[in-house]
Amino acid sequence: MTSHETGPAIAPAAIRPFLLREWPYLAMLALSLCGVAYTSVAQQPLTYYWLALTPFIGIVCVMTRWSSVAHRDQRVRLIWTQALHWGAVLAAMHLISIADVSRMMNADARALLILTLLALGTFTAGVHITAWRLCAVGIILGLGVPAIAWLEQSALLGLLIVTVLIGVTLPLWWHEPKSVDAAAGHPR
Repeated sequence: MTSHETGPAIAPAAIRPFLLREWPYLAMLALSLCGVAYTSVAQQPLTYYWLALTPFIGIVCVMTRWSSVAHRDQRVRLIWTQALHWGAVLAAMHLISIADVSRMMNADARALLILTLLALGTFTAGVHITAWRLCAVGIILGLGVPAIAWLEQSALLGLLIVTVLIGVTLPLWWHEPKSVDAAAGHPR
């Protein structure tokens, strides 16, 4: 076999252990960003989605430290601290979804605010249990907030630029064939 024939077979074999090891963190990122994307497109809050995702992230936090905690008392403390931590995040999310508060902001703003809460909760949970991967997920989610806001604004700016370009070039395009036909002696 040549190295060309074995090259593609090695790449999936190297990716598989990475995916098996990192799947909870990748799932947290993907599910969070999908929730924000859906909320932005549908213009409807996904309250139950976030209420289900938040305990999942809390469970990932407990799973991250479970094997390094030896005694039963430490495991109970880990579960309680994470339950209280993520309960506080859920309470903050609930406060955002209360009718009086939610009427003050649109669905996009609410989705970005919930993503900000998830980012902060994930980062602080990572700091509390000293798990750098959770901190990294929190940072990525946090960086996603301004990135998503910028993308939404740039999409509107891009639409405005395309509209202006069409508005400027369309009259020129319509005007040019008339002058070419007239110059050739073919009046319209």
